Amino acid sequence: MIDNMLDSANILKEELYRQVSRIGKCLSSDKRLEILTLLSQGSKTVEKLAASSGMHFANVSRHLQVLLDARLVKFTKKGTHVIYSLADPAIVDLLASLWRISEKQLPDIAKLKNDFLHNLDHIQTLTMDEVMEKLNTESILLLDVRPKEEFEISHIEGAISVPIEELEHYMHELPKEAEIIAYCRGPLCVYAAIAAQKLQSKGFTAYRMDEGLNEWQEHFAL
Repeated sequence: MIDNMLDSANILKEELYRQVSRIGKCLSSDKRLEILTLLSQGSKTVEKLAASSGMHFANVSRHLQVLLDARLVKFTKKGTHVIYSLADPAIVDLLASLWRISEKQLPDIAKLKNDFLHNLDHIQTLTMDEVMEKLNTESILLLDVRPKEEFEISHIEGAISVPIEELEHYMHELPKEAEIIAYCRGPLCVYAAIAAQKLQSKGFTAYRMDEGLNEWQEHFAL
């Protein structure tokens, strides 16, 4: 009797690990991770995902099918458009945990980021707590340099939308006396660093925040 129960338990254990491994296998693709990160900023069509990621439409569709099979994304139809979103808000937490572990365990990540930032004239990075302190005590402009549709879905309170590709156009409207802090999609996005460098080159006092909206909400929800 006990032997039979142990056999059943082992069968169950193996099947449970096999099911969990479906998520692990799904996350083994850098492109699928990018798609999930983009969807963490808001729902998007296949066309928008292709444009944002630089992937071909057909490749995005194939990756989305894998994500659908693992139930990490879902979709709705609006007219002729198919709109994808994360299947559960908890997937944002999964992505954040994966990033933190990867950054801690893989020294190549820090080297890649440092090498990139080194070429941007010593851009200063502020922590989220430093940003909050400045927002509470000083004349600060918080720039959200993500695409406007992502800003409209959600953004840090008090931020203004200046998409990175429109920064040059709007720069003359920004007050030179204000300190400017740029943020984008989070640690895997370099738009904030590029924005801060462009602003600095035009005489502004500018900073970047490494984290994005999701990290901000998680940090100040604690």
